[in-house]
Amino acid sequence: MKKIFESADAAVADIPDGATLVVGGFGLCGNPENLIAALHRKGVKDLAIVSNNCGTTEQGLGVLLAAKQVRKMVSSYVGENRIFEQQYLSGELEVELVPQGTLAERCRAGASGIGGFYTPTGVGTQVAEGKETRTLNGREYVLEMPIRGDFSLVKAWKADEWGNLVFRKTARNFNGCMAGAAAVTIAEVEEIVPVGKLDPDGIHVPSVYVKRLVLGKDYVKPIERRTVRPRS
Repeated sequence: MKKIFESADAAVADIPDGATLVVGGFGLCGNPENLIAALHRKGVKDLAIVSNNCGTTEQGLGVLLAAKQVRKMVSSYVGENRIFEQQYLSGELEVELVPQGTLAERCRAGASGIGGFYTPTGVGTQVAEGKETRTLNGREYVLEMPIRGDFSLVKAWKADEWGNLVFRKTARNFNGCMAGAAAVTIAEVEEIVPVGKLDPDGIHVPSVYVKRLVLGKDYVKPIERRTVRPRS
């Protein structure tokens, strides 16, 4: 299977209006920047996006939100984005808040073919409303279902030509569990090496989960919020 695409635009060319996307990243760290920009250029609309957050007002997934390409967000953290707030309060944007660990596990379950799992997180809160609960070993748990999307967009540091992925430090974040949590996983990477050049013991996501690869470019490595100490 030919996995390497010539550009981010080519890699996302068949993503239709109304698609459900599972997107890696944490804040502005480990975002598939080139793939997000390509979706913006494509103008695809009515997207449902599963991601820890929706970037900032001007960067990350916030670019799609500002262009009104997003119908629904399934997220853990929704701060740092004024447009997100405005669209939610006006009723333009549907939002499902999910505890961060639960979101990661739901995506991992979707990638692993797990039918559901019980967690104590959210018991007794709005998170558990309408969901099955069980008492196990004297503690109450809520049943959470796996997340599966149409396309998963992730960012990795290196890949080989088969699509084995390696992440770099904290940029790994949600990318690992979201790779494979969709029918088609598209990985944007900083470097593509020949098969055999990656240490097998150091591979974070095996190639079986990855359908498309694109070499990213023009990374700006933005700082989400710059803070400095006052002078003493």
